[in-house]
Amino acid sequence: MPLTDDQGEELVRLARSTVDGFVRGEDIANSQIRDEPFLREVRGAFVTLKNGDGSLRGCIGFPYPVKPLGEAVVEVAIGAAAYDPRFPKVEPAELDGLLVEVSALTKPEKIRIASPKDLPKHVKIGVDGLIVSNPITSGLLLPQVATEYKLSAQDFLSQTCLKAGLSADSWLTDKVEVQKFQAEVFSETSPRGKVKRELD
Repeated sequence: MPLTDDQGEELVRLARSTVDGFVRGEDIANSQIRDEPFLREVRGAFVTLKNGDGSLRGCIGFPYPVKPLGEAVVEVAIGAAAYDPRFPKVEPAELDGLLVEVSALTKPEKIRIASPKDLPKHVKIGVDGLIVSNPITSGLLLPQVATEYKLSAQDFLSQTCLKAGLSADSWLTDKVEVQKFQAEVFSETSPRGKVKRELD
């Protein structure tokens, strides 16, 4: 079931309270998750933290549906604040300047095509996120990345390959698998401000 705007706002508030509490050293427990059916639905989820200027501060998630949505958001919110290897841990002084974004994912599905050259035709910019993988590595980009950076379908495929540590043209070979998924994305419009739907 698609999320309502109120449910999306609740996800962002849950991520925000989790980040605030964790960074301040408070005990974070799943008891803060309300007993709502949409929070019990098993879905992939990402939490993205951005600085006030929109630059990335942390992003961690579950690409696949492995946990109830509420639990997943709590876990990846902590991950985004403290365990993204690209960034140092968020400090308490940063909290009031951060923007919190939550993406609730559909289950990734393999893109089935006759030839890798056809892949761009099956990628909808602003709708699809991508996962490129081989037996050794994988890379994921959320759908909003393509719109934020004004990428074409070909560029989006190439950037996802680079995220996996592969060459940019790896998607043109038969040595990788390409999956796509969709996401409902909600974010704060300003630090601790109103929440809006970014993608659905």
